[in-house]
Amino acid sequence: MLFAVQMDIDLPVEMDPAVKADTLAREKAYSQELQQAGEWVHIWRCVGRYSNLSIFDVADNDRLHEILWNLPLFPYMTIEVTPLARHPSDIALLD
Repeated sequence: MLFAVQMDIDLPVEMDPAVKADTLAREKAYSQELQQAGEWVHIWRCVGRYSNLSIFDVADNDRLHEILWNLPLFPYMTIEVTPLARHPSDIALLD
C-alpha cells in the first residue's frame, strides 16, 4: 500500500544539544534502514520549512503506524497521512 506522509518537525528551543544530536542521528539511521528495505520509497525536503514529504510502500496501515510511532522524532512531529491509489491517466499503466 502506498502512502504520502507529510512530517512537520517542531523541536523544543530548549532541547539539550546532545539529546538533539543523538535524536537526529537515530532518526537518520532508522529512516535509511527503512529506505534500504524498500518501505520508505522517497523522501523530499519541503523548502523553507523543517518538514518532509515522504512516500511509503508498506504491507498495511498497521505497518505504517508501527514505522511512524518508532521514529525518534515522532514526539516532535505533526503528521498527515494520505493513502494513495493509481491514477487512470498515469502513463506507467500503459506498460
